[in-house]
Amino acid sequence: MQQFAASSHNQTVAQQVITLLLKRIATFGYKAIVHVELEGVYETANAKHSLDFEGVNKTLLKLGINGELKTEFWHQQWEYVSLFNGQSPLKEAQDLASAMRLLPIIMRRFGAEKVLLKPVAWAADKGRYVPGSGAIFSTDTRSVHIPNAIQMNVSVADDKGNNLIPSSTLGEWIQHHLLTTSLACCALFLPEEDAFKRLALRTEYGLDAELSSPFLLSGGHQGSIALYKEVGKHNQLMGQEPLLYGANNQVLSYSHDWHKTARVEHRIGATSDAYDPFLNMIFILLNVLQGIESWQSTDGLPPTFASCAFPSSLHDAHLVNGSVNQGALTLFNQQHWFAHQVDRHCQEAFRDQFNSVGQKLHAEFLARYLPALTT
Repeated sequence: MQQFAASSHNQTVAQQVITLLLKRIATFGYKAIVHVELEGVYETANAKHSLDFEGVNKTLLKLGINGELKTEFWHQQWEYVSLFNGQSPLKEAQDLASAMRLLPIIMRRFGAEKVLLKPVAWAADKGRYVPGSGAIFSTDTRSVHIPNAIQMNVSVADDKGNNLIPSSTLGEWIQHHLLTTSLACCALFLPEEDAFKRLALRTEYGLDAELSSPFLLSGGHQGSIALYKEVGKHNQLMGQEPLLYGANNQVLSYSHDWHKTARVEHRIGATSDAYDPFLNMIFILLNVLQGIESWQSTDGLPPTFASCAFPSSLHDAHLVNGSVNQGALTLFNQQHWFAHQVDRHCQEAFRDQFNSVGQKLHAEFLARYLPALTT
C-alpha cells in the first residue's frame, strides 16, 4: 500500500487549526498541556559500538527541540520524551515532527547504524520472562517482537497554572471523550498495518508476561486511555521524588506529590513514519474541549465505558459468510465527528478559504492512502 505524506500547505492549515483550538480553550480560562513520548529501536554495527545518548541530546537542544532521548526497557530500544519547558501543544507537535524526521540522522552520527520508527521491531530482542514473573528472565531464546508506542500525556491548567486533573472530574471527562472518539478515529494514531499487529503481540505472539502494551480500547488507570491520579499504570504511587539519600546514594525516603503528575494518557498510538503529529494533536485538543464543556455543564462523573476491540486492519475484511469487518480507514471515513468539531471551533477563521476546513483535513488524510481506497 502506498502512502503519501502531508503536504507543507496541509501541515500549515493543521497548525493554524491547533492555534485556534488553543485560543478556544483559553476562552474558558484554561491552558492545555500535552507531552509526548515516542519509542523506537536502533541497531549498531556490532556489540562494541554503543549509542551516545548525551551527544544526541545535546544536538536536540541545539536544534531547539524540547525533548531528550533515553534508554527504554528492551535492548537497544530508545524513547524520546518531551521536556517540561512550558512549550505549547503546537510547539510540542512541531518538535515531535522534527524529532521523527531528524532523529534517524542524528542517531546515526552518534553510533547507530540503523534507526527504526516502526510499530513493531520484529525479532529485535531475545529476553523473555519466566512464566508468572515480571522480573526474572528465562533461558528461552525465542525472538521477542518489540512494540513501539507514541503516547500523549494530557492535563489542563487554570489561569494560575494549577493542574485541574487532581481537584476535579475534568480528567474523567477528557478520558471519557477520548474513549468514545478513539475507535472511529483510530486510523490517525494507528496509521499502518503493523500498528494493528502491535496490538495483537501479547495474545498472538505469547508476550503477555513481557508487555503492558494496550490491545483493547479501555479506561481506568491501566487501560489504553488511562487516567493517572494517585496511582499509575503499575499501581505505583504517582509523583514520587527522592527526598533523603543514604550511603552509596541509596534513596531512603521519597516525597509524594501526585497532583502535579496527574494526567490522562492516550497510549494507543503506534510509532510510524505515517503518524501525523499535527492531526493527532488536533484530535487530542478537540477531546480536551469536549471534556471541558461536559465538565462545566454536567454534574458528577461521566457514564462508564465498556472495553472494546479495535479493528484488525486499516482495510475492510470480507468474511466467508458475506459480512464485513470494517477497517480503520472505513471507520474514519464514515465518522463525522472530527470534521464537525474542527468546523465548530475554527471554520469562521477559514471562511474565505474553505467551505469546511474540517472536511479538508479529513479528506486530505484519507487521500494519503489512495489509490488503495479506490481499488
